[in-house]
Amino acid sequence: LFLKKKSSTKRGLLHTWRGYSYSVTPERLLLPRPVLQVALGTRHGVLLVEGGQVYSFGESPWKQSQVPEPEKPTLESALSGQRVVAIAAGSFHSGAVTEDGGVHMWGDNSSGQCGLSGLTTVPNPTPVALMDSDTGPPQTVPVLELACGEQHTLALAAQREVWSWGSGSQLGLNATVFPVWKPQKVEHLAGRYVIQVACGASHSLALVRCLGPQDVQRPPVDKCRQCNQLLYTMTDKEDHVIISDGHYCPLGVELTEDEGLLEAPALTQGLKTSPSEPVLPSQISTSKSSAPADGTDSSSDSAHHQDSEKEKSAMANGALPGSDHSALSKVKSSPYPDEQAVKDYLRKLSDNTRCVFILLLFLFLLQPSAPGGTLNSLVASCASAVGERVASTYEALSLKKMMNLYLPSGAARPGGAASAIVGDNTAERVRQEDSVQAKKSSSTGDIREEEAEGLRRRLSLPGLLSQVSPRLLRKAGRPRMRAVALTPLGGAVPEAQEVFPTLQTEVWSWGNCDHGQLGHGDTLARLQPQCIKSLNSKEVVRVAAGAHHSLALTAQSQVFSWGSNSCGQLGHMDSPSTVPRLAKLSEGIRVWDVSAGEKHTVLLADGDCIQPIIYYSGQQVKEAAEESYTQQPVLLPFCMNLRYVSNVFAGGQRCVALSDRNVMGFIASLHELASAERKYYCKLCNVKTQIIRPLLELGKTVALGLLQTLVGRFSLLCHLTGQHGASLTANLRRGRDVKSLLILDHTGVFIDAYHECVFLIRFGPLPDFFGKSPELLQKLSECSEENPSMSDLLMALFYLPTRHLHEYGRLLLKLATCFEVCSDDYQKLQDSCSKFEVLALQLKRKRKDADYTFHFWKSFPGKMTDSLRKPHRRLICESSNKALTLQNAGRFSVNWFILFNDALVHAQFSTHHVFPLATLWVEPIPEENTGTHGLKVITPEETFTLLASSPMEKAKWLRSINQAVDQALSGAGQDTASISSGSSQKLEPPISRTASYTFYKDGRLKEATYDGRWLNGKPNGRGALKWPDGRIYTGTFKNGLEDGFGEYVAPNKTLNKNDHYQGYWRDGKMHGLGTYRYASGEVYDGSFQDSMRHGHGMLRSGKLNTSSPSVFIGQWLQDKKTGYGVFDDITKGEKYMGMWQDHLRQGTGVVVTQFGLYYEGAFKDNKMMGTGILLSEDDTTYEGEFSDDWTLSGKGVLTMANGDYLEGSFGGEWGSGLKVTGSYFKPHLFDGDKEKTRKLGWLCVCAEDKWQAVFDECWTQLGCEAPGQGENWRAWENIAVALTTSRRHIEDSPEMLSRSHSKTLESLEVIPQHVGPINMERYHTIRLYLIKACDTPLHPLGRLVETLVAVYRMTYVGVGANRRLLPQAVKEIKSYLYRIFQIVRFLFPDLPEEGGLVPEPTTDLQDKKEGSADAPLESPKPCRVVSSSALLLPVLLPRLYPPLFTLYALDKEREDDVYWECVLRLNKQPDLALLAFLGVQQKFWPVSIPDSVPAPGEKPVLSSTKDTCFASAVETLQQISTTFTPSDKLQVIQLTFEEITQEVQSLLKQDFLWSMDDLFPVFLYVVLRARIRNLGSEVSLIEDLMDPCVQHGEHGIMFTTLKACYYQIQHEKIT
Repeated sequence: LFLKKKSSTKRGLLHTWRGYSYSVTPERLLLPRPVLQVALGTRHGVLLVEGGQVYSFGESPWKQSQVPEPEKPTLESALSGQRVVAIAAGSFHSGAVTEDGGVHMWGDNSSGQCGLSGLTTVPNPTPVALMDSDTGPPQTVPVLELACGEQHTLALAAQREVWSWGSGSQLGLNATVFPVWKPQKVEHLAGRYVIQVACGASHSLALVRCLGPQDVQRPPVDKCRQCNQLLYTMTDKEDHVIISDGHYCPLGVELTEDEGLLEAPALTQGLKTSPSEPVLPSQISTSKSSAPADGTDSSSDSAHHQDSEKEKSAMANGALPGSDHSALSKVKSSPYPDEQAVKDYLRKLSDNTRCVFILLLFLFLLQPSAPGGTLNSLVASCASAVGERVASTYEALSLKKMMNLYLPSGAARPGGAASAIVGDNTAERVRQEDSVQAKKSSSTGDIREEEAEGLRRRLSLPGLLSQVSPRLLRKAGRPRMRAVALTPLGGAVPEAQEVFPTLQTEVWSWGNCDHGQLGHGDTLARLQPQCIKSLNSKEVVRVAAGAHHSLALTAQSQVFSWGSNSCGQLGHMDSPSTVPRLAKLSEGIRVWDVSAGEKHTVLLADGDCIQPIIYYSGQQVKEAAEESYTQQPVLLPFCMNLRYVSNVFAGGQRCVALSDRNVMGFIASLHELASAERKYYCKLCNVKTQIIRPLLELGKTVALGLLQTLVGRFSLLCHLTGQHGASLTANLRRGRDVKSLLILDHTGVFIDAYHECVFLIRFGPLPDFFGKSPELLQKLSECSEENPSMSDLLMALFYLPTRHLHEYGRLLLKLATCFEVCSDDYQKLQDSCSKFEVLALQLKRKRKDADYTFHFWKSFPGKMTDSLRKPHRRLICESSNKALTLQNAGRFSVNWFILFNDALVHAQFSTHHVFPLATLWVEPIPEENTGTHGLKVITPEETFTLLASSPMEKAKWLRSINQAVDQALSGAGQDTASISSGSSQKLEPPISRTASYTFYKDGRLKEATYDGRWLNGKPNGRGALKWPDGRIYTGTFKNGLEDGFGEYVAPNKTLNKNDHYQGYWRDGKMHGLGTYRYASGEVYDGSFQDSMRHGHGMLRSGKLNTSSPSVFIGQWLQDKKTGYGVFDDITKGEKYMGMWQDHLRQGTGVVVTQFGLYYEGAFKDNKMMGTGILLSEDDTTYEGEFSDDWTLSGKGVLTMANGDYLEGSFGGEWGSGLKVTGSYFKPHLFDGDKEKTRKLGWLCVCAEDKWQAVFDECWTQLGCEAPGQGENWRAWENIAVALTTSRRHIEDSPEMLSRSHSKTLESLEVIPQHVGPINMERYHTIRLYLIKACDTPLHPLGRLVETLVAVYRMTYVGVGANRRLLPQAVKEIKSYLYRIFQIVRFLFPDLPEEGGLVPEPTTDLQDKKEGSADAPLESPKPCRVVSSSALLLPVLLPRLYPPLFTLYALDKEREDDVYWECVLRLNKQPDLALLAFLGVQQKFWPVSIPDSVPAPGEKPVLSSTKDTCFASAVETLQQISTTFTPSDKLQVIQLTFEEITQEVQSLLKQDFLWSMDDLFPVFLYVVLRARIRNLGSEVSLIEDLMDPCVQHGEHGIMFTTLKACYYQIQHEKIT
């Protein structure tokens, strides 16, 4: 047959045959190109060949002209020009899918199965469109594959949804009228990921991916599809939940009678549950009344608990004891005793209430035992009857599973039950194997599938679950069963999940079920898809459908079959099966492709050799009349001649196999790779079920945590293997090329999985849980030893995966040899191969290390080694051969050093110490000076020297320790290479590293844990230190001590809160600036030294509402307030400014109160004691002796506001009655010039003594011991350091820094030239530098200014805004200027001193060249006077202006009021009247004489106009209030004068020189019209802070004029 004609192609050879007898020989169909896919109908077939062309053969009555040779393939020319990618054939029609996802149909169309209306037959392929009307404009849906039945067609769309058309219930549509011509979406599967579809004659199957965690967000369907009302209502009572499903849908679909079967109405399927919980066929009632049905449904869900084995196995087959199938379709009988009683009871219940659920629940919970009792059977039957209503609800809530625990467990599960924990949707639960009886009853291949349904359960009503009362759930979940995930959900690794085929699948079926071909345990038809629960955890990878039977192929190469078995087509002899059963195949036969025809099944499997074998099961096709069929699948002997078969197809009575020739051994290698993987997966699954589950159940005896980890990793690997096996099989069936081998593109995934999985366990003595004989183990682990021990067998078992790695390497290499050495494919295969080999080597080494370690533990038993024993610890080397000793050890001491991969252990007689490797440094001691072979070992708390016996030993230990340390640091501790391998590379671990360590020696750090950077045994760099008592330091370290910026938290036991410090440290102590928040609520912000408050700082106590809020700002000395400070007592409303000592007010000081009292004088022991002056708001003054706060005692003078005074001795508190003995004086008027009281201010702290600490800190920062003593260059260096460190600190938290701020910082890093003579240009540079420096607190000058501003505001704001403090406030500013100027002159030593000159550059350049010959003739050169106020006031004053100006305003209040009243009165006058009144000469009046005509463009000034004369000058003068510094204000005055001059000049049309008599009235007019409210304050401010060098110049005269105007206005008498 094969040699008839040498085919041009070696691939896709087609062989066809019928039946199974030995005499059958397949017939070869010759085609020009390799065949890719075959589809067979009842009497015809369709072929798809390479290049996308389609051929038909067999009978095709729909063709107009009959084909002469029907068996000879003919080309479907209507499809030429289209590239077809998939084909399908139904009984009498065919379909094809093109590359772009288009569908073409042809053949019989009597039932609409071709999707074209109006035609009974479609002769040639015709396009059919799938239109999705859900989208905005309807769009065509691209299709991936088709499946055709007898009267219907299914299409799988690219979005993984199912579409159907044709006739019958198998469409899965809510249709009442057939045929359905237009393709429609099967809504019930919408939103799920469908992998594959298959069609029987009148039923449909879909393979669906389980909902993984990534699909959970899909909202549950808890509303009725038709009328959009809630299906379930739920009431949460105190300790129970009532769920009612009383929804009645008015739009429900009428029941249709079809082939004598009752079909469930669509509306009952409204609740779309999760895949593992398909909706039950709901209560079947023929009327629309709410009366209950006559019987109960016998689907697998209700068949829970029977009383006898016989009934049980009968139920499993979907039949009821004592009833035949015909009875089912009409009225179903209940399998429980006393059925009538139950029915009556139910009817009653149903009439009274619908909330039966809760009653059930309580019956279950109350009656956990007493099997066989009447109550129990009643409850059980009640459950199944009412269950029709409620089941889907409590199914959804996963509560049913728990109820099973409380049901009489009689015959149902003698082995005990596993609970499915509510809400667990992550993993399959390990459960105990079913009872032995159950196994007996299922010897025919039924593995009691109903019991398996609960293995992996997911919630389908997350919306409701949240309301289930937790107490109920607690009750229900009582049995504590340890659960371990045996099947990871999703892929092995997230990103590979989409690439690898999924194994978590479900099979959904719908349509006719007269032969049980839907697999739901009954013969009821289903209008809509329903999940076959028993296949849920079976890892189905492919489904196939014959005319009336169905097949499912699993990843473990098993075949489940169900449906009609009239000719043995199910592969077992249970006739027929309504639930999936395993087909009977001899052991070791692994099926990997299935196909089903009308009454037969073809299986493609792996046998003992690489070449695939074919099994046939079903009807024998003979010409003779007699019918014969197989009892179980039979091997077709001719398959060996077909060489490498890649697919089998069946349909009608035919079978087809596609095979390939083995070119260059490539096909054989691919088959071998796939076959090896499938075999390996089956083995892993066996290990999982037969070894690991029992092991877990006996978990108590073995180290449980370890075992669980092992099992978890083993499962992951097992899962990955299954996925890989499935993908290899798919590759064989479709492409057969190297490109789609996942193992090449995702080698990393495999390598990681193996890395994780190979876990090293040494089992202790194991219990005999495998019986006395370890044959099973021996068989599974392929162990060849004689009488091996149990633990050796288990070891061998867990090493199985490593052996498989070599297999991968070998097979990939074999594949590679089929390619040219230079090709990419060769490279890729070669790379992957070497990766697996490397991994195998690594794992081998790991095993060697483990064995070495194991022997070490064995040979040194004892308490010490027991305490060191940890599963992940590996021995590297040890010094029991005296190769290493301790230097200076005693004569009789024993020192034994053991190096593990995570620690160095130093053992002595009775004690041992473990040094973790991460914090171990070792360095060789040079030999020339000592002559010994020494190694110095440094650990955080000990340093010792080890002496080696020889240079060899020294080198070995040095290298071993270094290598171990390096691996411990890189986190590869579990993966240590053995010593020998590292001889070539000389590894030195870094001296600086990150590690964690707990200190054990006594001292400050005892039991503290440090986590961070280290350098040579000392914490160095960033880290965190935690003490057991709760103290925590986080920040930088230097040489083992806290140093630099850090945060520190210390718990305060009494207050139960934490103290919190944030700031700088030095040598383990707080040092520098910081903020300390005390648990009591106090906050200190300022300088520290040796962990004490020292220097300038501010302490805030309490909040405003607590008992004593107060603020102190000032100098501290060793944690005490000492020196000058300001204390604001917010409760009393007093502010003290003065000297302190040891927290007490001591020395001179000033107190002001919120009531306007003012005291200055001496303080002693926190009290006013000694001489002082006290003023009250109304100027009453007392000057004399005090003995306590506000208490007069001794001699003094009391002066009244009007000048009268008392002299004598006083006693008593101010404000209460004063006792006075003395004389009363009333001075004469002519005595007025006599000095009544001494000036204020002589008893307070002088300005130079204030805030010395602030300036000292600035000098210290610049590196000076005392002001002005130090090196100029060092100061600049310190500034640079301060800026860069602050910048670095801020870069860690960029949110602190605005963009402009960082620009300022950058510009400050350039140091201006600070030596050499100063000229104007240099002077400006310095000025700009100062402005920028004072702008950022990171610069020492900026920090100084910021602090000064803070203290100034603290002093003079609030209670401190007292007019009597004005002179002190002014003096304080002047002292700031003087002291900052000192620092500036230190930084720029060539700057002239106060009042010195800077020459201005002259414009004439020739002066310089011609030398000094004619210099004397010129006028003096212009120059600039240097003064602190000119340089620094512009920086300082704007920041201090608000408090200062407030004081001025308070001080000048009375005068300003008089002035203002006058201004308001005079401003009522029109311009001319006012000019006249002020005596301005008429020639200056900007007025045209009324009779003359005004010049064009000039505004005539009429007698009534106001505010027009000198308007620009007035406007200019008003700007005086918007400026800060005196020089700016003087500038404004000068501009005003210029404006006046300009206006007058334009009036007189000539140059003009003012005389004061002319000018004064005009200026007075401008001042009046400017209406400046606080002019008095402005004048005083200018006067007080004016640059002395300006006083006698032009500005001085102008200022005097303004001052004169102010006084003039106050005393203006208006006549």
